[in-house]
Amino acid sequence: MSTIEFEPILKKAGYKLTAPRRAVIEVLKSHNEHFSHDQILAEGRKICPKLGRATVYRTMELLVGLHLVRPLYLNDATQRFIVATGGHHHFVCTECGAVIEFDDCIAEQMQHEFSQKYHFQIQSHLLEFWGICENCQQKENQH
Repeated sequence: MSTIEFEPILKKAGYKLTAPRRAVIEVLKSHNEHFSHDQILAEGRKICPKLGRATVYRTMELLVGLHLVRPLYLNDATQRFIVATGGHHHFVCTECGAVIEFDDCIAEQMQHEFSQKYHFQIQSHLLEFWGICENCQQKENQH
């Protein structure tokens, strides 16, 4: 679940909060998933039936530009998005494309140390480890 307050940031940047734009934001705030444009459209239409594909694409571009969401490219051709708060962690299998999320992360301590050392206010981080998952390792060992 998102802790970012999208609405004040959009208003401050001079953008209107139309019903379709609110639907996109509500989908992002209420789900902790890697949503694609199509998934945002499908979920958003449950909130605002008139939500259109072009509005989803434009809204996502806007939210990325305002650093409210981040695009992800996880071993497939579909662009996905996550809300840009805190940390986000994955193992990505280079064999089968499986994506495994994990919460155990020492990056929080690194984030604190880096902030002090480099005088940089870190707002979020993305950590990905690429390798071979357990299932693919077992398949390789069977050959």
